[in-house]
Amino acid sequence: MTLTGLFVPLVTPFTADGALAADALVELAESALDGGAAGLVALGTTAEAATLTAAERAQVVEICAQVCAERNAALIVGAGTNSTAASLDAVAALGPQVTAALTVVPYYTRPSEAGVLAHFRSLAAASPVPLVIYNIPYRTGRTLSADTLRQLADEPNIIGVKHAVGSIDDTTIELMRTCPPDFAVLAGDDIYIAPLLALGATGGILASANVAAAPFAALVTAWRDGKLDEARDLGHRLAGLSSALFAEPNPTVIKSVLAAQGRIPSPAVRLPLLPATASATASALAAFASFS
Repeated sequence: MTLTGLFVPLVTPFTADGALAADALVELAESALDGGAAGLVALGTTAEAATLTAAERAQVVEICAQVCAERNAALIVGAGTNSTAASLDAVAALGPQVTAALTVVPYYTRPSEAGVLAHFRSLAAASPVPLVIYNIPYRTGRTLSADTLRQLADEPNIIGVKHAVGSIDDTTIELMRTCPPDFAVLAGDDIYIAPLLALGATGGILASANVAAAPFAALVTAWRDGKLDEARDLGHRLAGLSSALFAEPNPTVIKSVLAAQGRIPSPAVRLPLLPATASATASALAAFASFS
């Protein structure tokens, strides 16, 4: 299995009083797939998964699974922490409707790279679904070398990486040069999606696509089909939109834009996040205007 295309890590919409807005989540999921996404990501960082209750997390997965089943789309579910034992429990609980588990590099404790390899090998050996490694050093505090990433790519139940290292660096170049052809490299930094696709990434997991799924799906298709001028132009424009949407902590601006568009009932986020400022919202809405 190789994951290709756009995957949208959905926000979790809340009502004005802070409850999960299930109907709005259904509509967001359907809109993302109607816009050309190959699949959805439930319970990612963009979903504020850390502040959801266990019942809410189960409801989010249930909603996304139902929509994906109806549309024959892939479902990736965020599962795992910096505890190997807890991560094993999380992946073991995933049902057959889940295509893959998005499993983060252990954060805060900052294990050695050998410890990271041992962590993921334990998960891969036990998981009922394939794993996608979430490599995001600025959140985890653990940078991985190209050699470590290649070793992870060689594991039979690890099928890809969400690569979000904050740049196109030497490790990224080496990863793209040497990774197996059946290993999916999915861009995880929205503003770097175009250059990573140009290097051979198979797609992206992009929070900005909550707002603009169709243009991001078109960008992936343009690079795949060799429409270079179209891809470059669209990539430049989408980089501006992503910059505006990430001007404040994710997903605050995204939710504020979606609320302003009437697509979710409120811009509410849960502490320790604070709602986006009016100026950031206005800038993001202006950046989006060229795509509407």
